[in-house]
Amino acid sequence: MNTNHTFSKRLIAVAAAALLTAACSASLTRPDGADDTRTKLTQLQSDSQLASRAPVEIKDAESAVRAAEKPRADTDLGHHLVLIADRKVDTASATAKARLLEDQRKTLSQQRETARLDSRTREADHARSDATAARADATAARYQTDIARMEANGARQQADELQRQITELNARETDRGLVVTLGDVLFATGRSELRGGTPGDLGKLAAFLNKYPDRSVIIEGHTDSVGSENSNFSLSERRAASVKSYLVGQGVSSSRVTSTGKGEGSPVAGNDSTSGRAQNRRVEVIITNVQTSSK
Repeated sequence: MNTNHTFSKRLIAVAAAALLTAACSASLTRPDGADDTRTKLTQLQSDSQLASRAPVEIKDAESAVRAAEKPRADTDLGHHLVLIADRKVDTASATAKARLLEDQRKTLSQQRETARLDSRTREADHARSDATAARADATAARYQTDIARMEANGARQQADELQRQITELNARETDRGLVVTLGDVLFATGRSELRGGTPGDLGKLAAFLNKYPDRSVIIEGHTDSVGSENSNFSLSERRAASVKSYLVGQGVSSSRVTSTGKGEGSPVAGNDSTSGRAQNRRVEVIITNVQTSSK
């Protein structure tokens, strides 16, 4: 009997694990457009004349396409990665075509120089060669213009996406960087542990920082003037540390995050009213190295 009971328990555990794995796999979807971008890249790689002229750009595009093809639960991030990959494939293709035309122009230029050494009977050949070279120059110039335009569009799109996410975070721009203010609703009275189930803006903040890994963060805890100065300073330190711990737990590198306590020393409102004290009980997250303007 004990043996059968143990075997049944093991079967149930195995089945539960299989169901959990299937559920997790089902939640991940392959981003729309990833297959089309892969097809464009494959066509470019199969063209020997083009592939040999932009190996670095094609390698960069390959890395971007692989990242875009990965199934993800975050559809917005998946769409963003597909856009980046598609732009990199287009840039690699335009670069390769421009270089091919430049090589053809050089060849035609050499042919033209050789033709100049021939007799006057070949003047007609010179004219044809000149015209072909001019067309190649014009086409190459158009491709260079296309590359510059795509790069400018890419920069604007990235700036627009950054501004959209900043708006979602309700951040304000200051001389120190972007400041996101988190109220004391994240904490119980006098406590420094984050309330369960209330990541809210913290979740958006973690996603933002993971998308832009070159940004560094300073977390400052603040309190009102109720209680002793020492206890308020200690509480503000612990609350700032809790926010840091959450961000690190969401994948943000600890080397990018600094936490500190300010206690009651930097109020934003008077402590003689309930509303003023509520404003002073806060955690401020300062995000540095952010450029939001696009030109």
